[in-house]
Parts: sequence; C-alpha cells; structure tokens
Amino acid sequence: MGHLFLLSVFLLLSKIAYSGASYIGVNYGRTANDLPSAVKVVELLKSQGLERVKVYDTDPAVLKALSGSGIKVTVDLPNELLFNAAKRPSFAYSWVERNIAAYYPSTEIEAIAVGNEVFVDAHNTTLYLIHAMKNVHQALVKYNLHSAIKISSPIALSALQNSYPSSAGSFRPELVDTAIKPMLDFLRQTGSYLMINVYPFFAYEANSDVISLDYALFRDNPGVVDSGNGLRYFNLFDAQVDAVFAAMTALKYDDIKIVVTETGWPSKGDENEIGASPEHAAAYNGNLVRRILTGGGSPLRPQADFTVYIFALFNENKKTGPTSERNYGLFYPNEDKVYDIPFTVEGLKNYRDSRSPVNGGGGVSKSSSGNTWCVANGEAGKEKLQAGLDFACGEGGADCRPIQPDATCYDPNTLEAHASFAFNSYYQKQRRAGGSCYFGGAAYVVSQQPKFGECVFPTGY
Repeated sequence: MGHLFLLSVFLLLSKIAYSGASYIGVNYGRTANDLPSAVKVVELLKSQGLERVKVYDTDPAVLKALSGSGIKVTVDLPNELLFNAAKRPSFAYSWVERNIAAYYPSTEIEAIAVGNEVFVDAHNTTLYLIHAMKNVHQALVKYNLHSAIKISSPIALSALQNSYPSSAGSFRPELVDTAIKPMLDFLRQTGSYLMINVYPFFAYEANSDVISLDYALFRDNPGVVDSGNGLRYFNLFDAQVDAVFAAMTALKYDDIKIVVTETGWPSKGDENEIGASPEHAAAYNGNLVRRILTGGGSPLRPQADFTVYIFALFNENKKTGPTSERNYGLFYPNEDKVYDIPFTVEGLKNYRDSRSPVNGGGGVSKSSSGNTWCVANGEAGKEKLQAGLDFACGEGGADCRPIQPDATCYDPNTLEAHASFAFNSYYQKQRRAGGSCYFGGAAYVVSQQPKFGECVFPTGY
C-alpha cells in the first residue's frame, strides 16, 4: 500500500498530529502603570483566540476576570514567598486556599509556577524551592486539586552548563544534586512537566557574527548539523529546547515533558541590542506560532507536544534594564497590535512572514529565474516525514492528487519523494513565504527545480 493510499484520513491525522496537542499561550505581565483593566484584557485574549495565559502572581482582579472565560491559567507563587512556603506548611495551605481553591474551577487554573528562574534569583532562594513545591502540592492534595493542577518551576537556560551542540546539553554541576534531581523526581512523581524559559534573541544578540538571523527567526535556511548526533537543526529555538532534553536524558529523566513558559523577541532595543526590531519580533513570534501549531516535535524528540507561552502580552513601561525589557509586548497598552501575527491554526492560513528569507532561505541562493522549491529532508526520519506529509495533504491544502497510485508523480513510490512533492505544493501555495518550508525540520529550500523520476515539481499554483 502506498503512503498516500487513503487521502481521506489525512485531515484527521493532521489534526491529531498538529493542532490537537500543541498550544500557544501568552504571558500577561503587569509591570506597568498604563494597562487596560483585567476585564478588558480577558476580552482581548478571547478576541485573539488565545486560550492559555500565564500570570506572575494571583491578583484577585485578574483571577476574577478570568472566571468563566474558558481560558486556562498558570499562576505564580513569587520568589519572595518561597521561604515561607518552604518553612511553614500552614502558609502553603492558606496560600492555596486563598489563591487557588477560592477561584477553581470557574477560573480554570491548570498549573502553579512555584517561583520563577529561582536559580538566578539574587536572593538565593534555591534552597527553599523543593520544600516549597512539596508543601504547595500537599495543600492541593488537601483540597483534592492535585490531579487537576500541576506544579513546576520555570528555569532559565543559564541552569545549563553546556547548551551547544544540543546533544552535549548538561545542567550546572552545583545544581544537579541540590536542586535539579530533586525537582525532576518531584515532577515525575506528580505527573508534572519541566517549565523552561527560552530566548533565542539573547543567543543571537551575543553571537550575531556566527548565528544566522534566518536560523534565529525560523526562516528558511540550510540548517546546522549537531556534531554529536548528526541531527540537523533549522532553528535556534529547537536547538535550545533539545539542549534541555539532552541534559535531562543525561540524568535519566527523559520521560518528563517540557513546557516553554517564556519565549519572545523584542520590537525595540538599545543601540547595542542587535536584532531588536518590529520586523524581527513579528517574524520570530509569527513563525514560532506556525512552528508550534504545525511543526510537531523537535529533532531530538520528534513525537513531543509543545505548549509555548509568548512573552509578553503588553509592552510594560515600568520594567527596568535595557530598552528591550519594555518592548516584548504583542500589544500596546491601548490594545493596538505592535505587529500583526496569528495565534491559531485558522489564522495561519492567511499569515505570511513580514518578508521572504534572504536569498530564498538562509544563504540558499535563488536560481536564475528567482524561484525556489521545498523538498523533504531525508535525515529527519520516517515519523517526521509522515507527520509533515499528513499535514500538507490534509489541513495544509496541498495538491496531492499527482502522488496517488497510478497518477503522474506516484513513482518513485517512496516516502521522501511523496513528502517532497507535498511539501513543495504547500510551499508554493503559500507563495514561498518564510517559514512555510519547515515541517518541524523535515524540509528545506533548494534553488534547483527538483525531479523525482519523471515528475518535475511545479513552481506555482
């Protein structure tokens, strides 16, 4: 039986593989004095199709506004409360009673972030983290909420000793026994996940001489091969996430999932903050949404599902530090968009990156006719190729009739050839928009017109 024998099941498969298990959310920070009311913010979230939000405290006005909205919420127990939560179980009980049980289930709290980037907290709260997490969990057990609400703690990539290449990912030695292993044990025992904050912008800003901008922005590029495992990466986000996966695997915790609780790109920065601009922020976040909602897992974990929270909902004028810190917002305080990107699969249908990749994709020169094509990456593996094929021929709307049995492009009857045809059909229908030849790293752009057997790939539709 050919790989495309039953096109009728493709739409179902694509929904299962892509839109059913990976989600986009947003961080709702409030370090500002000019933001709209929480009620208006909830209306804004709903109008954009955003169904998940993460907040940095448990402000009653926010939790009340979210009641009955259908939006799933991750709340935060701030770092300054870790000591009390760790040392006094009664404090954790009263905190959960006042801030969680009082609102749940009308406010759909699905997770509690106990602290935020605790390992880099200047107040040295790392020693209290695990005890605080356990006491909060026991409080959830008391209110019979422990099955519905997960507990974790977001870590920054600075918790890694090594992050390049991804396969060499490892945690800082001084954290392993004191914090990392105990936390991963807790996450495993409670069926929770590791929260991580991932910012390719910082890596690009510090290494713009060696990191391709297209690679950082999810635009088409030749990719970077991991010297340790031979996997090819087509964006920096995947490489950073896989560095964390590799670090967890090295400690034998490869069964724990990851949720990206923060990622984003600033629309404005200081003169030395290379890459901070509205165009680049729109490209990063727009292509991130495309990658998460249509891209499957990462090269190291091709079957992984990702929930990713974009930082942040608004520009926040009271944040300190460089100019970029006040300009990560998707919206201005007056609720106007800083730039226009979609947040849903439906919105992606009409989305296009603000400009096409340089030279057709990360240094890939265009042909003399100016055309480019999209083909399958045979090194991506059968599962990723099949998932991408299912999406392209199903929800992606590619014209896959020529690769049906007895049709003009059915031969050669191989997964790579069929996937290449489908990927290119989708790519051309998207008018070769940046990020449309991606498929979770299962495809790349070429400048010579592909030919498989007697089948020559078309340029446009």
